[in-house]
Amino acid sequence: MFYIALHSTNESNVDLGEIAEKKKIPKHFLSKILQMLVKHKLLLSMRGPSGGFRLSKSPEEISLLEIVEIIDGLEIFNQCGIEHNACDPANPCPIHDEYSAHRECVYELFKSKTLEGFIEEFETGKSVSNLDGPKNQIENSDDL
Repeated sequence: MFYIALHSTNESNVDLGEIAEKKKIPKHFLSKILQMLVKHKLLLSMRGPSGGFRLSKSPEEISLLEIVEIIDGLEIFNQCGIEHNACDPANPCPIHDEYSAHRECVYELFKSKTLEGFIEEFETGKSVSNLDGPKNQIENSDDL
């Protein structure tokens, strides 16, 4: 989604093959994920010579939580930290209290972080990514 947000516009789409090649993701696997995102109306899919994918709404309207929910579901925010079941205050696991607090923080982070926020941080150099983005590319990896 971040790659598509950086490389697509209202007039141009990003090709499945391009994403698969740049991100080293098997094309068939990536296609299934992108179709899930199309089905849930986060992406638009176009066929033909100028086909591909682009966001269906603006990057500031798409939260990381929406993406996670579509691809993996939100069960991770309800599961026990060590036993993969639903422990609770009445029947806590050994890390229940500490894990619950962190899990809630991560949930709020994913809920508040949007694709627009990722783009801004990437473009201003506040964060880096291995994407072949249009701005702030690292010229020489020896400088790291």
